[in-house]
Amino acid sequence: MLEAMTLPFMQRALIAGALVGFLASYYGVFVTQRGLAFMGEGLAHAAFGGIALGILLGANPLYLALPWTVLAAGGIVWVQHRGQVRGDSAIGIFFAVSMSLGILFLSMKRTYAGDAFSYLFGSILSVSQADLWMTGGVVVLSLFTWPLWGLWAYATFDRELAQADRLRVALLDYALSICIAIAVVAAVKVVGIVLVAAFMVIPAATARLLTRSFAAMTVCSVFLGVGGAVAGLFFSYVRDMPTGPAMVLVQAACFFAALVFARTR
Repeated sequence: MLEAMTLPFMQRALIAGALVGFLASYYGVFVTQRGLAFMGEGLAHAAFGGIALGILLGANPLYLALPWTVLAAGGIVWVQHRGQVRGDSAIGIFFAVSMSLGILFLSMKRTYAGDAFSYLFGSILSVSQADLWMTGGVVVLSLFTWPLWGLWAYATFDRELAQADRLRVALLDYALSICIAIAVVAAVKVVGIVLVAAFMVIPAATARLLTRSFAAMTVCSVFLGVGGAVAGLFFSYVRDMPTGPAMVLVQAACFFAALVFARTR
């Protein structure tokens, strides 16, 4: 295994897994606590429209998926606030529209199966240096949002009281949704559209079982997200299996272990 880590593509995969593990699990605590587990899945499939457009135009799919998904995230919040529509319904609408457009874009290109497959199921071993720079930039951006963590937490646990305190809750919702969208796009290259929701929800759900405060839950979720990604990479190499599913299975094993532990405490 140590010999494998001398290979450049394995080094890039390890760094990418750790970065995406941090991103998905950090924002996952808000997704889980707000009861929006469908959010990660919905935005990942919304990104499919931008990815398909990139494949059609011959551009880097992630560069088009990023603004596409950010617009979808903003649209979800807008519909939810202005149209008095539940969050899961708004997500479902944009999920369906983006997937339909993605399929339409792919139908215009004759040879696309290989490219689409890698984004549907992840391709961490093919992560490039440019992908690492982009993901690292998203992590840095997320670190700069740390001052908003307390405000997001306040609005998550007591929305009405936050509004009474004259916090701009709607603006906070837009900011959080956009950050989640950016994190989802960064995760798509590693674990793929199909598995990105699990990557965002499972570490946060596990941390919720093991901790008693939201701050501790956030720290624990990040630790589990990064650790699960790294352990999954090693496990996939040893067992010669797809890396994305291996990461999710490791995180799922941690969840069920925590569930048993929580019941016996």
